[in-house]
Amino acid sequence: MKTLGPNGLRWLKIVHVFLVVVFFGGILSSLAINLHVDFSRYDASYPAYKHIVLISDHVIRWGAAGTLLVGFIYGFFTKWGFFKHRWVGVKFVLYLVQTVVGIFIVDNLMMENMHLLETQQEMALHNPDFLRNHEIRQVAVFFQVAVTTFIFIISYLKPWKKKKRVTT
Repeated sequence: MKTLGPNGLRWLKIVHVFLVVVFFGGILSSLAINLHVDFSRYDASYPAYKHIVLISDHVIRWGAAGTLLVGFIYGFFTKWGFFKHRWVGVKFVLYLVQTVVGIFIVDNLMMENMHLLETQQEMALHNPDFLRNHEIRQVAVFFQVAVTTFIFIISYLKPWKKKKRVTT
């Protein structure tokens, strides 16, 4: 299979960094709103959740899907591969875990709460399911922030490299 040359790698890295910034910025924006939802007023909590959904649908998903696509391009069309270097494999697996958490926990709970807000309106703010969903979602988003930060650290430090043997 043909691999990308140096110029292609530079552009791929630029696209990768841009998409990660979009993805992580969306997660942090969502978290900031999530931490400041005013549950004492429906007219404040409903728009906050509406904005969280918009950020998820139009920022986080595009960044996540693009980052995953770039990861596959790195894996198939560069010398990095998926598991040639342990740190690359760890990053890829962590990203997949983070994406699964985002889709099956964060998004599901967000949509459940949005549904409760739309159907129960002010009553949703006192619904134990709504409050539990919000708390679990908040913990899951903190998990995503921690995993992304760890992936950044791995990307920079590139641990678990094979050490060159010095012969004398």
